[in-house]
Amino acid sequence: MKSGIVYLVGAGPGDPGLITIRGLECLRCADVVVYDRLVPRALLKEAKPQAKLVYVGKEASRHAFPQEKINELLAKEARAGQVVCRLKGGDPFIFGRGGEEALYLAERGIPFEVVPGITSAIAAPAFAGIPLTHRQYASSVAFITGQEDVEKLSSSLNWQALAKGPDTLVFLMGMANLSEITSRLVENGKPADTPAALIRWGATPSQQTVVGTLSDIAEKAQAAALRPPAVIVIGEVVRLREKLAWYERKPLFGKTILISRAREQASELTSRLSSLGAEVIEFPVIKIVPLPADREFLSHLPQYDWVIFTSANGVKFFLEHLREAGRDLRALGKAKIASIGPATTAALESLGLKVDFQPAQFLAERVLEEFPENPAGLRLLLPRAREAREVLPEGLRERGAKVEVYPVYETVPDHPEAENLRARLSAGEIDLICFTSSSTVRNFLTAMGDANLLASVTIASIGPVTTQTAEELGLTVRITAKEHTIPGLVEAIKQYSISHRKSQ
Repeated sequence: MKSGIVYLVGAGPGDPGLITIRGLECLRCADVVVYDRLVPRALLKEAKPQAKLVYVGKEASRHAFPQEKINELLAKEARAGQVVCRLKGGDPFIFGRGGEEALYLAERGIPFEVVPGITSAIAAPAFAGIPLTHRQYASSVAFITGQEDVEKLSSSLNWQALAKGPDTLVFLMGMANLSEITSRLVENGKPADTPAALIRWGATPSQQTVVGTLSDIAEKAQAAALRPPAVIVIGEVVRLREKLAWYERKPLFGKTILISRAREQASELTSRLSSLGAEVIEFPVIKIVPLPADREFLSHLPQYDWVIFTSANGVKFFLEHLREAGRDLRALGKAKIASIGPATTAALESLGLKVDFQPAQFLAERVLEEFPENPAGLRLLLPRAREAREVLPEGLRERGAKVEVYPVYETVPDHPEAENLRARLSAGEIDLICFTSSSTVRNFLTAMGDANLLASVTIASIGPVTTQTAEELGLTVRITAKEHTIPGLVEAIKQYSISHRKSQ
């Protein structure tokens, strides 16, 4: 039997990009992942497909999975020879009860490793524009629990020392006791006008910050209906937020954007939108499925004068077909290469292929207008999806070319969790939806079953063809990318958001 081990991993404060490299390695190799409420759900995608995921989340006053049971679960799985990743929000040893779990394992001789994470005590203030130390304002900082063990006979907090000691105080898990915390500090000598800030869901697109003083921060929190989880920061450094609040000034901060691209293609779009502050929901409505290679057809490749690729997927799956047929790129012979779009060109160039022609705009119509040769009599090959617009092959045939369409993949509907998404749309929780192809529009509306759900949502399209499809199906498209690429779509969304915010 293989030897089991428990990795106590800090997942960071909320942004999945803030986990450490070592933490990610432990997560990816784990057989069992035991995770908390504050762990970013995007991180769970990094686990092995066959890994067992166990949720042991806790909320204030609601401990559905007692700590003792968590300890037992970790030990049981490790004894069974499993590699266990105990994934905890923030840092496991900063008010994360990681010390208790480590002691339980150590006392039973079970191997474990601690992988530190970025604690929300540091990250939330940083994302709110509050440096915990500053040479002019604060030379010391203290991290304090706002919720002590209920089994302790008396508090171990020295309120007099806290009120007159560290320059910056950071309380975790203290929202339920906010009024007591502020009053205790004032009673023990902390000036009532000391700046204070509350940061809810720090380092996430849902971040909310309330600023006040010790005398009024509890009242302001109540007025803002601020609920846990939140970090409390007290000290003169809070004043710096007015100039340093960088995260909440991102152009897409506070926006929830849904992308309907195929799952395997969503990462770039998600990454770009997230970097601008958006909360991104991936809802793939199509799945890309490779088609079997036609070995007989591929044996005749040298007869073609041009091979026209219309997508990076076409490049990828055409190459797989060649490999399946026991051939390689030499099978293209002297054929010239045409490409529509920079992503397609990049895919070709990564294979060492020189692109002989790319239209100025990434549309089939522009290929017809700008094709560098008279197509009459030429033999042209189009490796592409099974279902696609016929504008290009028909247009070339009308001009005398002999065109062969060779399907290398197809898109099929793929819309899990449709019911949950319909509920979120009905509740007005989605601000914007991105469509990257006509097929994503059609399949999305099929999954939703009602175009009226999108009536109050801003629709963004990657180009005029997709926009035309959306409008024919009854949608109003407010954003159409000028450059018909993922970067072009993101830039169009960004500029729309900036201009819309200024007009409000």
